[in-house]
Amino acid sequence: MHLLDRFRKKEDRPISEAGLKPLPAGTPAPDFNLPADSGQQASLTDFRGRPLVLVFYPADNSPVCSSQLALYNQALPLFQEHNAQIVGISVDDPESHQAFAEKLNLSFPLLADNAPLGAVARAYGVFDQEAGTGGRALFVIDAEGVIHWSYLSPSSINPGANGILDALNELSLQSTRSSEDGYERRN
Repeated sequence: MHLLDRFRKKEDRPISEAGLKPLPAGTPAPDFNLPADSGQQASLTDFRGRPLVLVFYPADNSPVCSSQLALYNQALPLFQEHNAQIVGISVDDPESHQAFAEKLNLSFPLLADNAPLGAVARAYGVFDQEAGTGGRALFVIDAEGVIHWSYLSPSSINPGANGILDALNELSLQSTRSSEDGYERRN
């Protein structure tokens, strides 16, 4: 079995849930400045110059969120092949994030979207007003800060890593083509 196949989900189609509408590809990603589990602040501009994977998830320590983030932690080498950074975002506070990250031994930051509640999830179109949490949504943002791909999963389903890896592969191919076009124009 190919390593990539371990992280693929059989079905990869967007599903609208609770009227949530994630921002589409081509949209400039809304900036944010949120506290991280490390006690530091993190903003979108901190990640400029490389692809960023934003993972909105409903809650620390829930079974689906735990399996989803553990999967992404295992898949980190695949994301890093594309020079991509992954960041998790939920409405839980930094202390909860720190305990959750330690429990799962996560190697990527978790950001607290809790003051005001869900402001960043709202900006990305994925705040579930009824539940009071962010939806289970994924965004791949390019090095210039533009959304390349977005996906909304039902909150009860781990969306896997397939869509993320496909989007990162596509970004890498676009980058390679752009580099080759620039080389051809200079010569």
